[in-house]
Amino acid sequence: MIGNPAANPALAVTSARILMVPGIMVLMLADIPGGRWLAAAAYLVAAATDSLDGWLARSRDDVTTTGAFLDPLADKLLVTAALVSLVELGEVPAWAAMVIIAREFAVTGLRLIAAGERLVISANSLGKAKTLAQNAAVIAFIAPHPWEWINWPLLLIALVLTTVSGVAYFVAAGRATRLEGPA
Repeated sequence: MIGNPAANPALAVTSARILMVPGIMVLMLADIPGGRWLAAAAYLVAAATDSLDGWLARSRDDVTTTGAFLDPLADKLLVTAALVSLVELGEVPAWAAMVIIAREFAVTGLRLIAAGERLVISANSLGKAKTLAQNAAVIAFIAPHPWEWINWPLLLIALVLTTVSGVAYFVAAGRATRLEGPA
């Protein structure tokens, strides 16, 4: 059964995060007074709801297959949309955005393959640090703040954690596959 966002607060939060993505892009790309600050605030709210929806689902014993699919999708849509917008604005190089976007989809693909083999590749502390670093870098680039010198170090940290955590997921999947043996 596909969950009903109206009856499931966690799905409602995840759905709201997905619905915020186009608005964030408009605020970033359109010439709207204060738009970049509003986009940064909306991105921050959307990123913060990632923890909220998971907590709501677990605390209410309302974890659904739909939520397990939509939650990481919402995260990837949020980061991807912001990075594509920043590339369009000429503020982040396309190669940096592609490293992050490619890793996100590669790990998602890995998780789908593992799920087909009845293996679970859970989030780990590196993945959580990667998410925090990516969100901090994206917000720094979106917000027109006076400390622009911090943007590039934050992006470099995000790129390193993105790469290292991606490799760690593939290594963990390889180990799990060897431990499980042939089907």
